Amino acid sequence: MRPLRPVPIPPRPGQESVWDYPRPARWEETAQEIQVIFNGVTIAHTRRGKRVLETSHPPTYYIPAADILLDCLLETSRMSVCEWKGRCRYYDVVVQDKRATFAAWRYFDPSPPFQAIQAMYAFYPSRMDACYLEGERVTAQTGDFYGGWITQNIVGPFKGAPGTMGW
Repeated sequence: MRPLRPVPIPPRPGQESVWDYPRPARWEETAQEIQVIFNGVTIAHTRRGKRVLETSHPPTYYIPAADILLDCLLETSRMSVCEWKGRCRYYDVVVQDKRATFAAWRYFDPSPPFQAIQAMYAFYPSRMDACYLEGERVTAQTGDFYGGWITQNIVGPFKGAPGTMGW
């Protein structure tokens, strides 16, 4: 039996519902301040990010390579394919003696609609010490596959928890 679509939480003024996001996914520019901290070091900081929006998912934030301490990213052999965005590669994040495995990714071979994120990286907030959006500490999207960033301005329910894969 196919899981039923969940009942969306109605957004209040100033909030967005992930059920109003598009399918297929799309990206948009954001000037919001984005920070990623690992092992006490700010490894990424920008106001020149992009966010990817997709039905049932909190936004995923992409940061330009120029705004990341790239020496902290170690390319791995792990790759995956997204039906909308294309092929991506995963990176370990290493700062001093602390390592987060497969904690960041980049679309090295994006589909034409996502060429704009090719030189950008995204981070799993669940694998970092902290990620911030406009100074608010984000909550990680549930599960170990999706990398969405949940803030007080985003309402769900969100895909990623057990039993939600068919949404």
